[in-house]
Amino acid sequence: MKNSSCVLVSELLKEFPLREDGVLKNFFLLTNSFEGVKGDIGAIEGSYDFVIMFGCDKSLKDCARLERSAEKDGVKCETCLDVKLLSETLARNGVENVISETPTQYLCNEAYWYALQKFEGKAVFVHIPTLKNIDESFISKMKEFRNYGILDGTFKSSR
Repeated sequence: MKNSSCVLVSELLKEFPLREDGVLKNFFLLTNSFEGVKGDIGAIEGSYDFVIMFGCDKSLKDCARLERSAEKDGVKCETCLDVKLLSETLARNGVENVISETPTQYLCNEAYWYALQKFEGKAVFVHIPTLKNIDESFISKMKEFRNYGILDGTFKSSR
């Protein structure tokens, strides 16, 4: 069964002229799965300016949460992307969101940690509500990433 992050990434991919491998220009969209987190991320080939990851959080309702960091085995990694600018851009376009400074303790954290390692901090993790707690207007707003200037990389660096 598909979750909301899978639905969102599928919808975003419909909007772009992508190759079969999901690559468009210089970024990569990724949804979380339980099957081989480290292997799935390790298998991604190519060099990207940034990676946007999506995952679900059942505590969210019509709001996104942007993760600034991930932690595994006591090692904390932070994104080098401008999460504040991403947050402001989403908010300006009607997507309610918050920035989390505290890593989660679930699959999303582990996936994000591996991505931050592999892509040298050029990744951001966006949690969205589950299908039960999401409405069509939220998905529609999130599908507009391309019109918000997000996918052109304007938030690529905060350092």
